[in-house]
Amino acid sequence: MSRLLLCCGDATDPATWSGTPHALLQAGLASGLLQGGLALQPQRLRWRRRAFNLLQLLRSGRPGGFQYSPGFCRALLAQARLSPIQPLSLLSHYPLLPLHPWPRAWRVAFYLDATTTQVLDAYGGGARIAPGLRRQLLARERRAFHQAEALIAMSAWAARSLIEDYGLPSERVAVVPAGANLDGAALAALPPARPPLPPGPGQPLRLGLLGKEWQRKGGPFLLQLVEALEQLAIPAELRVLGVPAAELPQHPAIQGLGFIAKQQQLPRFVAELRSWHFGTLFSQAEAFGIAARECLRLGVPVLAHAVGGIPATLPDGGCGHLFPPHPSPSAVAHWIAGRLQPYPAYLAWRRALAARGEEFGWEAAVGRLASLLPTP
Repeated sequence: MSRLLLCCGDATDPATWSGTPHALLQAGLASGLLQGGLALQPQRLRWRRRAFNLLQLLRSGRPGGFQYSPGFCRALLAQARLSPIQPLSLLSHYPLLPLHPWPRAWRVAFYLDATTTQVLDAYGGGARIAPGLRRQLLARERRAFHQAEALIAMSAWAARSLIEDYGLPSERVAVVPAGANLDGAALAALPPARPPLPPGPGQPLRLGLLGKEWQRKGGPFLLQLVEALEQLAIPAELRVLGVPAAELPQHPAIQGLGFIAKQQQLPRFVAELRSWHFGTLFSQAEAFGIAARECLRLGVPVLAHAVGGIPATLPDGGCGHLFPPHPSPSAVAHWIAGRLQPYPAYLAWRRALAARGEEFGWEAAVGRLASLLPTP
């Protein structure tokens, strides 16, 4: 029996979900955990989406929810043309796929960064969903989880939702943090990294932000942090990778780098991240934080909020530092100043982190998944 990776999109495309399904698929194929991935195209359902959302607006005043509806789930999975009578094992990244109840010949396991309850509440999507539709989809999700053969979360945050919001026994829920979406073999072929120089006159401290959403990823807080560092006589700049230039505020400390495609420009991407003194993830909401794992995979320590699933990305103090939600910029600036002194100790910290790089790759995560998933 084959085990296929399923997500709300094309699991074979590096552009889907910031490359997470594709990276998992490649590691899963190499290890034998997976035998393939489904290439679904939700964009082909855009006219259905418009009609559904218009009808929802007229009925309830809430113009959203198509991606959670049974019609969407049926139509999307129908693109794969799977046989309902042929034995099949699915590892699903999307909590509402496959549609429950699924055929008896299928076996389904879930590997999730967040439940739908968390997505609707933490990311604000629930405001566009009619209460009746929300109750229906969460009840359907609950039934699917209880029938699944395995439930694996990327973080303790998502695991708690499975237990507390969906009534699953704690012994049925496991946690496996995701890996960095970087090609391990390609990384090994790159030359050794040069450590960043100590910050000083003409050589600012480099803080890195990796992501597409300036506001949610903590950009405004980072500008306050830059100003707090300057108060300590530490010049700093904010390197922003992934946010469109038009969405960045005008500020002398911001260095907007646009988007670097990891598949085609891996050496440039790696060199940029390794030039940072710290990666950052001061997000307002975050299901996991692949950007943090990519920094750690490259030996770059991370400073982050203890929000959502972010704590799962930094397993210990050797990876960086977790600050409580809404820290003062001054407190973070003083922590940075203390960690940089003496600078040789900071460099030794980075070397120790770099030596752990494989711990944060998908190969390690797939090994843990294989020990938890039943044999197909």
